[in-house]
Amino acid sequence: MIHLPILRQGRPYESVDQVQIVHHATGAPVARVSQANAGLIARDLSRLDDAVLEGMTVAELIAACRAAADLFLSATLPLGDGRQSFEEYIRQLSATTGMPVGYCRGNAEKIAFVLREIEDVLAGLTRGLDLSVLDRGVGDADGRIVSFFRAGRVFGAVLPSNSPGVHSLWIPAIPLKAPVVLKPGREEPWTPWRILQAFHAAGVPGDALNFYPCDHAGAGEILRRADRSMLFGDVSTTRPYLGNPHIEIHGPGFSKVLLGDDVAENWEQHIEIIASSIEANCGRSCINASGVWTPRHGREIADALARRFSAIEALPADHPDARVAAFANPEMARRISAVIDADLRVPGAEDVTERVRGGPRLVMRDRCAWLLPTVVRCDAREHPLANREFLFPYASVVECPTADMPEAIGSTLVATAITADSQFRWRLMSAGNIDRLNVGAIPTWRISWNQPHEGNLFEHLYRQRAFQEAPSAASVA
Repeated sequence: MIHLPILRQGRPYESVDQVQIVHHATGAPVARVSQANAGLIARDLSRLDDAVLEGMTVAELIAACRAAADLFLSATLPLGDGRQSFEEYIRQLSATTGMPVGYCRGNAEKIAFVLREIEDVLAGLTRGLDLSVLDRGVGDADGRIVSFFRAGRVFGAVLPSNSPGVHSLWIPAIPLKAPVVLKPGREEPWTPWRILQAFHAAGVPGDALNFYPCDHAGAGEILRRADRSMLFGDVSTTRPYLGNPHIEIHGPGFSKVLLGDDVAENWEQHIEIIASSIEANCGRSCINASGVWTPRHGREIADALARRFSAIEALPADHPDARVAAFANPEMARRISAVIDADLRVPGAEDVTERVRGGPRLVMRDRCAWLLPTVVRCDAREHPLANREFLFPYASVVECPTADMPEAIGSTLVATAITADSQFRWRLMSAGNIDRLNVGAIPTWRISWNQPHEGNLFEHLYRQRAFQEAPSAASVA
């Protein structure tokens, strides 16, 4: 059986404590994963060389990222005591997570794209800063002296299992010279492991690459001891860390499609964008829409979405037409469905897809569970299902005057506003509760990688300082 070790400064380490991850459909063992305890993590992080990447320039690290892109997609890379081809990676990823093979492959392409285009990504994060300033600590920007220092000496990431694409978010830490300490999701150790191996094969020092599968106590140790970190999780996981400036939170997105008064009468012209925003990528991402807000025609929009989604079936992960992911833990699917059913008992909401489909959203087959796409029409924005997010294609449809929308939608990671109304657009641009704003026919999942996402990793890792230097000091230097 495959064994995934801990990576301690690039060196594999097999621990006595191991967990077994299994095929989501058959229950057959796929791999053993060594587990790091909190004490081991604490000792290792206290000894970590946080300057290990200072010996390389940003330009050299960018070149390594580009090389890593090709290695990630095509090379046979180390995996425990053996090696792993790209196709084996895709099969193993799908096997333990239940994600469709096509979805896994598409997300791998996204990761390679970010690696390949990392210079453009960094240009966006740094607002066009001459990146050689990070090598020297000081430089010129449009005739002004600028100086930056790396406050995030070590960067930690507590990662999820729901979508491989999220790993694109921590990748810029490497060209920004911060050693990484990764805690993978339980069912999805494959992607962070393969990225680290691609980095190492591309020339990034192993001392900067750390991989600690662990329990909640170990994850907490990473968050406490890393100077800067990012945390993925649901509301209960992320709540204790809200307000901690050293931890970048990636929780539920509550992303939405908003229709302006000027387009609501022609909603049929925009149904493709709305449906794609909800259903693309198996509906598992924080950038998938979980709400459709419109001033009028909510009933018609919900019916049209339900008719589209009713054709989607629960199919095996290796089926070419699979569009929803199986749950590796069927009990999670049961719990999610039960939560929705309980809230549907509150008057003022209807599961329109269940009526159109003529069957339940929860499908059980042998060991597998699927949740089929669900559209709930809510009579009022105060209904408990009007602003919810779940780990499958789910969306509420809510009618709300556009005058109230910017405040009424609440916290929103991505808002796609389909409108040409300049006043509505300006009010949305002024809304502090919207993290990413798309104006026009842009699906919520289409993001520009050279713009910040739930925070700016460069600003998370670096601080600008005031800097002056006397001419004599410069000449001595």
